[in-house]
Parts: sequence; C-alpha cells; structure tokens
Amino acid sequence: MTIRRVLSVGGEIIAIVVVVSLLVGQVLGYPVLLGFVETGSMEPTLNPGDGFIAVPTAVSGEIQENDVIIFRAQEIQGGGLTTHRVVAETERGYITRGDANPFTDQDGGEPPVKDPQVVAKLFQPGGSVVVIPRLGTAVTGIQAIVTGVQQQLSSTLGTQSLLGTQGLTYIVLALSILLYLYDIIATGDRENKTRERNRERSRGLSPQVIVAAFAVLIIVAATAAMVIPAGTQEYTIISAEFESERPTTITKGTTGSLEYRVPNAGVVPAVVYIESGSDAVEVQSQQLYVSGQSMKATTVSISAPQQTGLYYRYVTEYRYLALLPTPIINAAYQLHPWVPIILIDALIGVPFYVFAMSFVDTGRLRSRSRDGVSTFQRILNRYT
Repeated sequence: MTIRRVLSVGGEIIAIVVVVSLLVGQVLGYPVLLGFVETGSMEPTLNPGDGFIAVPTAVSGEIQENDVIIFRAQEIQGGGLTTHRVVAETERGYITRGDANPFTDQDGGEPPVKDPQVVAKLFQPGGSVVVIPRLGTAVTGIQAIVTGVQQQLSSTLGTQSLLGTQGLTYIVLALSILLYLYDIIATGDRENKTRERNRERSRGLSPQVIVAAFAVLIIVAATAAMVIPAGTQEYTIISAEFESERPTTITKGTTGSLEYRVPNAGVVPAVVYIESGSDAVEVQSQQLYVSGQSMKATTVSISAPQQTGLYYRYVTEYRYLALLPTPIINAAYQLHPWVPIILIDALIGVPFYVFAMSFVDTGRLRSRSRDGVSTFQRILNRYT
C-alpha cells in the first residue's frame, strides 16, 4: 500500500470518526469525543466556537480541582449543558466558574455540582485544555447547510421523516449506498483492465471503509438504544415540617417512597441496573429484566434531612440490550458500567463487518461466486 493510499484511507477514517462523533453527540444530547462552546464564559481558554475533546466520565477518572467539566446545570441560562472549570470541592459538590466570570456559578444561584450531573471532562494533558480552533463555527455552518438540504428534500418528497437527527441518518445511509453503487458501476467497464482499474480504485472510496462506516452506524444505533433511555434521574424533594400528598414532599427526618418505572419500547429485551446516585437514596430492586415492548417498576426510597428546604437527589440507570446471557452482562457490569456496552457493540458490529467483507473482494458486491463456491465456503476460506 502506497503512502498516498495510507493517507487517503486515514483521512476517510478520521472524517468518519468526526462525523459520527458529532452525530452521536446530537443524538445523545451531550458531547461524545468532540464538542464546542457557544459563549465566551471560558475565555481566554476557549473562545466562542472553539472545539475541544470530551472524555466521558465513565473513563475520565475522578474529578479534581482545575478540571474543566461539562455538566447539566440547573439554573445557568435556564438549565442545560455548561462547560466550566472546577475551582473547589465541598461536601455538597463541586464549585464551578467560567474562566471569564468574576464570580462562581454558585454565587449566581447554581447549586453545587454533583457527580451525576457531570457528563464529560475536557482532555487536559499537563493541565491545559486541548483546543480545536473554530470547530464550532464550522459545525454550525455545516449544520445550517444540512438543515436546509433536509428541509428541501422533506418538502420535495412530502415527508417529515427526513428532518432531524433520524432524517440525517437516513440521508447518510442513502448517500453511502449511492456512492457504493457508483463505485461498482464505475469499475464495471474496466474489469479486464486490471492495472487501470486498480489505479482508479486507489483514487476512489475504499469499499472496506464503506463497510466499516455501515458497521459504525449500526453500533451507534445500538449504543443509542442503550444510552438514551438510561442516564440519571433527578428528584427535587422538599423536606417539610408537615405531611403532604405529593410524593416529593417528605416530612423532615422520615423516608418517602417513589415508583421508578422502566419502560422498554423496543422489541429486544433489556437488562437494567438502577443505582443510587446520591446520599439518602435506596433502590429496592437494583436489577430488572424488561421484555420487549413492556414495562417494569421498582421502588426508590428517599430520606429527607432534618433541616427543611429544597434538596436534589439522583438515581442512575444503566441499560443493556439482552443479546448476551445475563450472567455475562452481570460480570461485565461489575467491572465497569461501560464494559457491557462495548461487548454488545462488538457482538453486533464485528459479525456484520465480517459477513459484509466476505462479499467484498475486488470491490464488487457479488451475490454468488463465479467459480461455484458457496457464500458460506467463501466466508470460511477468507477468515480461516
């Protein structure tokens, strides 16, 4: 393989990683690998439109002072994701501040940030944030163009299914198929000219990369099916001096019970784990097996402090497609909550890639072998 070919394939892979990272971030509602800031609260570290590398909390380790984190704010600009620096840690949570702000977020009314609110930590080798200049500006511009194309296609075809993130996925899949078909047709007339065909294909889009892109899209869909319905559930409770019919108003010093429902709208069963995300919270059934298109529930017990007031309590849910035996999912979950997701994604993506690549030899998608060898035998010959 020539250096030019290596650079070409490497560029294709990087482009796929960037697009998939930004697309997954849009689906999940928080940055995955790449993100960017929209305001100047973190200047001069991050200017408006600058990008960064986001490391999920599941793999980023403990949060320390001076770390720049992405958290779900409760009060800042009406709530939502905020990227600020941790300037102190207290028993109630983290104290945060934008580098350009003269006061902390907590001075402005934001409660101390707790671990369940943090979704990612910025990559800071040596304590300095890795900045990708103007990434957000470029992404915003591309999003505007893509949105315009989606709206035009939706209007032309008379369907709403091409709008939003789901519609973008359909469009990407359609373009991938068209590019692949073009690659097959374009090389068909040069079948007997091996050298010329190879030169042409070396300049074209690699079929292996296309298959890998499809595998990545499938993995993204599976990951989204596990991550999006799960996450952290916030309960706003009131510790009161009186009894109330409202389940979130609890007499001080006592414990109240709330029903935690776990619906499964998909057809694949799910193994679900529910954990306490903060102090004074207990979960009755921490593991549930939820069949497809059904729902189960458990009981969450929350203790109200002796001091009256408003408090925030959290419950964290982890959800996995039941494509592996439950004991294996249990063992993987004990190692780390992200390990079952990695195993399930591999179980889905690797067989798909292996099977699809068995049809890709000279870059042509073939339904049968010219020499009479069966597809199953060709798969065995290729990978054994």
